[in-house]
Amino acid sequence: MPAVPIVDISNPSATAREDLDAACRDHGFFLLVGHGLDSVIANTWTETERFFDAPRSTRTAIRRTEQNPLGWFDRELTKRVRDHKEVFDFVDPSVGEAMNRWPELPGFRDAMVQHFEAMSDLAHRTTVLLHSILNLGPSSSSALACARQGSTVRLNLYTLGDPVPDDERDGLADLGEVALGHHTDPGTLTLLLQDDTGGLQALTSDGNWIDVPPEPGAIVVNLGDCTQAWTNDLYRAAIHRVLPMTKQRRFSIPYFGNPPRESIIEPVPELSTSGPRYRPFAWREFMAARAYDNFADVGADDTQVTDYRIDVPEDVS
Repeated sequence: MPAVPIVDISNPSATAREDLDAACRDHGFFLLVGHGLDSVIANTWTETERFFDAPRSTRTAIRRTEQNPLGWFDRELTKRVRDHKEVFDFVDPSVGEAMNRWPELPGFRDAMVQHFEAMSDLAHRTTVLLHSILNLGPSSSSALACARQGSTVRLNLYTLGDPVPDDERDGLADLGEVALGHHTDPGTLTLLLQDDTGGLQALTSDGNWIDVPPEPGAIVVNLGDCTQAWTNDLYRAAIHRVLPMTKQRRFSIPYFGNPPRESIIEPVPELSTSGPRYRPFAWREFMAARAYDNFADVGADDTQVTDYRIDVPEDVS
């Protein structure tokens, strides 16, 4: 099995399905091809570079605040240290346009809306594939779900050195040793575009870091915390990190496919016949805690899905 398998979502072979299942059990990453989104992706890349290459004042005009987590930001935290990146976040324009903050760049919003629509559809197709591989029945149709109304898109620019100007660093948390510290994504799954720079790594179940290599035309998929809970630890939320940029900047664009806002996350019956490993938890509360951890150092470790794990006695028979 390849470390990070490539799956043609338009016609996944039996071997590809087996490799995907094995990867999800081990580290939670796989690559999708055959998605038919090449032109959309090319347009998204063009607008992403145009945004980050615009005058800094274009971005600071839409800086994120504690009241509104959308827009641009250059001092996000992971594991209580600063990331080596600038970000721009937006949500489904059909329901969250009042909160979205768009830059003064003609054509940018239209490209991002097109991208959001395409990724929302692909997220659904991907969850259908996972349901099929897991052989989940109709009673579990709400599990491993992505709702576009609660999902988000982020544009990432990983910088060479500190993303914050020298004269604005007083009082900020220390810059991390890596560009993005090891973490999991909280939702169902993430669809990621990455350029050809490299640096993304996944942690395997035996504790080794492996590269998630750039593959032309492929979309990276990594599983989130809710999928780990839904599958009762059968599938792993992908622990991943990004190494520091040493020669050139790096762009990536994740679509965070999240559960419906009012979801209660708990293991599905088909995958928990020996007992659930997680107590039910509200997605809305879990997501709120994770989002706040990213904004400020609250003096404690990030909220994790393992906080909801039930202590299961070992089988000593």
